[in-house]
Amino acid sequence: MITDGKPTCLKIGKRYYKNSFGLDRKITNRCLNLAAQCKKIKIPITTFMIATDPYLQRFVQEFTETNSGKAFFASLDRLGAFISATLRAEKGDSVLITETE
Repeated sequence: MITDGKPTCLKIGKRYYKNSFGLDRKITNRCLNLAAQCKKIKIPITTFMIATDPYLQRFVQEFTETNSGKAFFASLDRLGAFISATLRAEKGDSVLITETE
């Protein structure tokens, strides 16, 4: 998943609940519940975070811990290198992700 770390919408039945102002607990709780459900059925989520806001980074960290997945924090210009290195590492290649890769 590539994200700015800010969940802003959830689907309730056939309708959408949206809130793009701040972190809405109704939306974040639903995201955390889904992360836990994915963990139960053994679906790890790898998240690439492209924002630097500390509140959003904390949410992504909580999401990652809930799912037992992985999170990488990178700028947009470094995102490709992080994704490439992550895919190589998952294939078993020895990879070191650095700021200058």
